[in-house]
Amino acid sequence: MDKSNSSENVIFPKGQELPEMFSKYFSGKAWLSMLVGRENEFNCPIGNVTFEPGCINNWHKHPGGQILLVTGGRGYYQEEGKPAQELKPGDVVLIPSNVKHWHGAAHDSWFEHLSVETNISAGPVEWLEPVADEDYKKLK
Repeated sequence: MDKSNSSENVIFPKGQELPEMFSKYFSGKAWLSMLVGRENEFNCPIGNVTFEPGCINNWHKHPGGQILLVTGGRGYYQEEGKPAQELKPGDVVLIPSNVKHWHGAAHDSWFEHLSVETNISAGPVEWLEPVADEDYKKLK
C-alpha cells in the first residue's frame, strides 16, 4: 500500500473527519482542512481534502466550477461520459461549471488535493448518486 500521503507526510493539515452531512456522499473516510474559508473578500474557498485508500466521492456538480490541485498520493478524476484519469502530485484539474464528475483515492493509496471552489455565488455543490462499484473496481 502506498503510504506516501499518510498522515505523517502531508503538506497542509489533514483537518477533521468530514461530518455526516458531507461524509454520506463519500465511500469511506475523508478529512477536510479549510485553508481559505467562504466568508471573506476573496469569494474562493480552498480546502485540503484527504481521502483514505479506496475512498471516493459521489458524482456531483459545482454550479461555479472547481479546480483540484493534487498534493499527494494517487487518485482518480472522472467526468460523466469520459474515461477516468489517474491523478498524482502536481496534477491540476479544471472542472467547468455544472460538469458531472467524481474524484477520490486509488484502491491502494492515500490521496490528497486542494479543492478550490470557483464562482461560489453561482450556488452550492449538487450531490448526486454514488459511483457504481463495478466501475470503480475496474480502475487499477
